[in-house]
Amino acid sequence: MSAAVMVAWLRKQLANWRGHLLTLLMVAAVVITVQWWQTRDVPPGPLPDVPLTVLMPDGSRSESTLRSLSERHAGSPVALHVWAEWCPICKAEEGTITSLARDWPVITVAMQSGDAAKVAAELRQRHLPWVTAVDPRGDVSRQLGFRAVPAFAVIDADGRLRLPAVGYTTSLGMRLRLWWIRLAG
Repeated sequence: MSAAVMVAWLRKQLANWRGHLLTLLMVAAVVITVQWWQTRDVPPGPLPDVPLTVLMPDGSRSESTLRSLSERHAGSPVALHVWAEWCPICKAEEGTITSLARDWPVITVAMQSGDAAKVAAELRQRHLPWVTAVDPRGDVSRQLGFRAVPAFAVIDADGRLRLPAVGYTTSLGMRLRLWWIRLAG
């Protein structure tokens, strides 16, 4: 192959990559914009201090708040996962959340999934060992700024929601968010 042919081929490949890079940047911009729009109502301040029924992995129940639950893990970022029993994407994330809970503190919120008895039965049936706050009407989820499920955020040391996302979040995405908040301190 002559040098001129090689140079022409390289120029063509570079032009193709520029087009691919532009497409990738446009897709990234759309995804970031959609995430921003879906999480625009997430409050910048501390978590709401609303009493909720909390189901523990051992089956016990108590009354607490998300703030109190997160304060049990002082010094560590806490994952917050908002889900619903009727949500197919939430079902797809169940294994990811269960795995995440082995390495990080996780609090889940069962939004519009029924009363405590129904949510407890659902957790048992699906073998989900989660700390779960019951939000039967979705009032707390709306106060957190989430209008759709699944939703994920990190509760920082000051009790604020950080790095929120709505929709399917990968295990790597969840872990990177937690790691980033721990690093940022």
